[in-house]
Amino acid sequence: MDLKKCRLLVTPTSYGRDDPSLRTELEEQVGEVIYNPTGKPLSSKEVIQLLPCIDGYIAGLDQIDRAAMESANQLKVIARYGVGVDRVDLETAHKRGIVITNTPGANSASVAELALALMLILARQIPQAIKAVRKGEWPRLPGISLENKTIGILGFGAIGKRLAQRLEGFLCRVIAHDPFIDERVGKSLGVEIVEIDKLAKESDFLIIHIPLSNETKEIVNKSFLAKMKKGAFLINTSRGEVLNEDDLLEALQSEQLSGAALDAFVEEPPDIAHPLLSLPQVITTPHLGAQTDGATRNMGWMAMRDCLAVLKGEKPTHRVV
Repeated sequence: MDLKKCRLLVTPTSYGRDDPSLRTELEEQVGEVIYNPTGKPLSSKEVIQLLPCIDGYIAGLDQIDRAAMESANQLKVIARYGVGVDRVDLETAHKRGIVITNTPGANSASVAELALALMLILARQIPQAIKAVRKGEWPRLPGISLENKTIGILGFGAIGKRLAQRLEGFLCRVIAHDPFIDERVGKSLGVEIVEIDKLAKESDFLIIHIPLSNETKEIVNKSFLAKMKKGAFLINTSRGEVLNEDDLLEALQSEQLSGAALDAFVEEPPDIAHPLLSLPQVITTPHLGAQTDGATRNMGWMAMRDCLAVLKGEKPTHRVV
């Protein structure tokens, strides 16, 4: 297919932000590029408005369901800017002959770094300390050292491995659960691979790094939280749907957990009246795990190369469907 005749839709709000040559090169290679007009992830209705007459789609965290795909009359490829494809109807894509790609590993270092930062923020009560000093107070807030603590990682893929590497210098014990990883992989990184119940029971800090699927939806629920060590902390930098927010609220209010840090919610952005936002022991960030210069650059180039490869009739490097 002649790229100069192709129209592309590009919706990630950070696309080319840290590397302007991404936009320049894409615009030079294809006939027309249409960028996200809203500045936020698109709903299905918004995608439906934009997909007609589009050949290639570099997609952010948009809702690309069956209705959205059925509005695409000439779409050949959806290149996800990121690894998760839970918001893409893969079955409909397959039926319509639309290739789906993603960018595995592109943001793993950045998400791991955010998880580590959130863990330290919780451990040292940093937001409370900042607030107190700005009010003229000088409290001796108690903190928790990571040394000799047990850090649990739920999901030991690329991000979980990167986090384990970064935790090595903290002299803590690291355990992980992942049904697709064997003990040899964990041992090579100094990590003990354990059953999920043991992960819950022994972790002082538990960090979630799992993709969203039918099997992982609300995997962190009332039963799981009840098994966790009393006073432990929970950090989620994956998808909001992997945990039950009502059950988490109850665990925090009952002091089963001492605190939580959430980079993702079921509804994004969450309603300002969301009860989790009112708890001082809850740290929240706006799904910014992949929002670093390194991650956006990696995701941008990987998504663009695979999108253009499909349009040229070539084999993409990271095909999902």
